Amino acid sequence: QVQVVESGGGLVQAGGSLRLSCEVSGRIRGLHAVGWFRQAPGMEREFVAAIGGTYSDTDYLDSVRDRFTISRDSAKNLVYLQMNNLKPEDTAVYYCAARYVAYISTRPEQYNFWGQGTQVTVSS
Repeated sequence: QVQVVESGGGLVQAGGSLRLSCEVSGRIRGLHAVGWFRQAPGMEREFVAAIGGTYSDTDYLDSVRDRFTISRDSAKNLVYLQMNNLKPEDTAVYYCAARYVAYISTRPEQYNFWGQGTQVTVSS
């Protein structure tokens, strides 16, 4: 059994910041890749950022690359998504996902475990 739990969403004005947290626990190797995805109403789920399990390599959606930072605290089984200079178009439900292997992927179907999501709303 593997659990993925997100926290840290909320309402923020444009230009503000939020930090999302993701805890992955249970029967999964410590060196697993973790990704953040988001889904706005009426839209498909899209990749936002991911971090690898072995070298903590990262990848980002182009539109967030200069504003968001993904990091991990392996000792605490936590992955963070620091979001700065938020824009109204960042409004969505943000999901954390984990996969068994250490290599990152931008494809949601390649992740094995998902959290319930946390709402991020950016007002203009």
